[in-house]
Amino acid sequence: MTIQSKNWTAQLDRMPGAGPTFRVYGTVTVAHPGITPKLVPSQVQDTPFLPLELVLEDNNGINVQVLTDKFVEYKVTGDYHVSNVGIFYNGQLLQYIDEVLITQ
Repeated sequence: MTIQSKNWTAQLDRMPGAGPTFRVYGTVTVAHPGITPKLVPSQVQDTPFLPLELVLEDNNGINVQVLTDKFVEYKVTGDYHVSNVGIFYNGQLLQYIDEVLITQ
């Protein structure tokens, strides 16, 4: 199964207030509205970048088979020093983000 995705962004938010937050977000096209995409830390950690795994969770309900764009986000608090992010799906690199947006 191939996955279509777009608009990937990695951001380190250092704005005053709630404290620093690192997040990666984008849009994933899924087969029907009952599928929820999630980004989780990858089991593979021997990479020169932060590896995240895209996981698709199916609600196993009755759903209309229509391609649906869904927002997906990985978010952690802390002042992370990440310069690149790799997003994997089924062991294959889906997206590589080589620029982290820093807001201060």
